[in-house]
Amino acid sequence: MRRLGILALFLIAALGGGASWLDSQLSRPYRGHRPEKVFVDIPHGTSRWGVAEILRRNDVIRSQLAFALFSDWHFRKRLQAGEYFFDHPLNSREAFWKIVRGQIYVHTVTVPEGWTTFDIAGELERQGVCSREDFLAAAHDSSLISDLAPGASSLEGFLFPSTYEFTRRATCEQAVKRMVQNFRAVWETLDTAGGTQQAASLTPAQVVTLASLVERETPKAEERPLVAGVFYNRLRLGEPLQCDPTVQYAMELAGHPEKNVHAVDLRVDSPYNTYKHRGLPPGPIANPGEASLRAALAPATTDYLYFVANDDGGHFFSRTLAEHNRNVARLRRLLARDTAAVDTVTKKAQH
Repeated sequence: MRRLGILALFLIAALGGGASWLDSQLSRPYRGHRPEKVFVDIPHGTSRWGVAEILRRNDVIRSQLAFALFSDWHFRKRLQAGEYFFDHPLNSREAFWKIVRGQIYVHTVTVPEGWTTFDIAGELERQGVCSREDFLAAAHDSSLISDLAPGASSLEGFLFPSTYEFTRRATCEQAVKRMVQNFRAVWETLDTAGGTQQAASLTPAQVVTLASLVERETPKAEERPLVAGVFYNRLRLGEPLQCDPTVQYAMELAGHPEKNVHAVDLRVDSPYNTYKHRGLPPGPIANPGEASLRAALAPATTDYLYFVANDDGGHFFSRTLAEHNRNVARLRRLLARDTAAVDTVTKKAQH
C-alpha cells in the first residue's frame, strides 16, 4: 500500500512537472537565432506534427512537441495552409491561433476609380506584388475580354477599381485576372439592355470607353450622368469631344505623362486626342467605377454641350458656346480671386 502511495505521488509530481513544462513551452515568446522577420510556408495537406516541425525549423516556436500536443488538444480546429509572416516573437499559443484563423500574409492594394493601367502597375511595383513592366505585359492579354471588346489592345477599362489582397507569390497574370473578374461581376449587375437609346447604339467596349472619359472628367457622382449626356450630345452632332484626359492618356502612351494639359499638348498626334479626332477614342483611357458605367448606360437627358471646371471640384454646364465662354471667364475670375486670397494670407504669415 505504501509503495502504491509513493507511486501515486511520483505520478502526480510527474504530471505536475509535465504540465509546468508544457505551459512554459507554450507561454513564452520565442524567436531563436533567426532574424526578427521570417516568412513560413505551410503547404496544403501538412499534418499537425508537420506544421509543428516547420515552425520549429524556422525558430517560430520553442518546442515541436509542445505545439503538436496543444494542436492535438484542439483537434477540432483546422490549421490553414498558406504563407505566414512573423514579424515579432510569439508564443506557441499565439502562433497556433494565427494559423487556425488563416492570417496569411497578403499585400492590400487599393485601386481607385479612374486609375490607368500605368497607375496600377506603379502601385503594384511599389507594394512589391510584381514589377511594373510585368504587369503592363500581363495587361495586354486582351483575350480575357474578347467577348466584350474584340480587338482590344489591352485590358484598360476592364481592371475594376477595388481593394485587393494579393499573396506574396501572386503573379501579374493572377492580378489582372482578379480585376477583370471583378469587372465582369459588376457588369452583370448593370441593366445593359435597358439603357437609353443612345447607349444602345454603342458596343460594350464603347460604353466602357465613354465611362472612362466620364470618370476622368468629374469626381462628383451626381455630375456623371450630366457629363455623359454632354458627350452623347456632342457625338450625335458630330462635334469633337474635346476631352482633356484623352490628351493626357495619349501623352502617357507616348511616354510623356503630364498632370496638366497645355495648349501645345492639344496638337499631339494620337487617335486618343479628341481635339483632333471626332468620336470616341479607340479604347478606354482609365478604369471606371460602377457609377461612371451606370452614367454611360443611362446619361442625363440634357441639351448641354459644354462644361468647364468650377472652383468647387465640379463643373459649370452650358448650352451655347457664348455661355461656355462666359463660364470660362467666370472660372478665371474665381481662380484669380482665390490666388489673391492665398497671397494675402501668405504675406500676413510672413510678418
